[in-house]
Amino acid sequence: MSLIYCLEDDEAVRGLILYTLNGAGFEGRGFAESGPFWAAMAARTPRLILLDIMLPGEDGMQVLAKLRQKPAWAAVPVIMTTARGTEYDKVAGLDLGADDYLVKPFGMMEMLSRIRAVLRRASDPGEADILQIGPLALNDREHTVAVNGEKVALTLKEYDLLHLLMTEPGRVFGRDALLRAVWDTDYAGETRTVDAHVRSLRAKLGPAGDYIGTVRGVGYRLEEKP
Repeated sequence: MSLIYCLEDDEAVRGLILYTLNGAGFEGRGFAESGPFWAAMAARTPRLILLDIMLPGEDGMQVLAKLRQKPAWAAVPVIMTTARGTEYDKVAGLDLGADDYLVKPFGMMEMLSRIRAVLRRASDPGEADILQIGPLALNDREHTVAVNGEKVALTLKEYDLLHLLMTEPGRVFGRDALLRAVWDTDYAGETRTVDAHVRSLRAKLGPAGDYIGTVRGVGYRLEEKP
């Protein structure tokens, strides 16, 4: 399970981010200021850091600069989060070594997509953003899906659902977790929406739709083989 640290002083925002991370299969830990964050970094290095710029005391830019100066932490991916949206702030963060940038308010699905893309690049920087399972190929950079080389037209939610399943093949995603990750909601009564989209997605993928397996009473997973 990938450990992700979230340094964010707004309790409501931090809580929502951690709730989403944990629901999507990550191990999220949150910090309101840099002191406890540095103590946690010394004890355990995360796979990725979500870092707000506007923090009490030591701000996000200062934290990022320290991370990049320490060899043990220099390669840890960092996604900056801030209410600021100026070009200067984006350039400043990226120049200091940030891997990506999210401007508030941002959707939780967008956040998860950015996190997974950054983690993929960090694990294999030479690879394009392509996920391949059997005849299924998803190109996240081009936002396309193909089966045996033939492109398949999907709705945005169908694409997001398939992307999530392909990111962690073999992992069982509960319907509630899929709702939180893809639809940004945790209303249990809407789980039928997940089932309807899975049916539609399977139909559009043709025989490759068999790669989406049903775990009775739980949810769905992407099988390595049908």
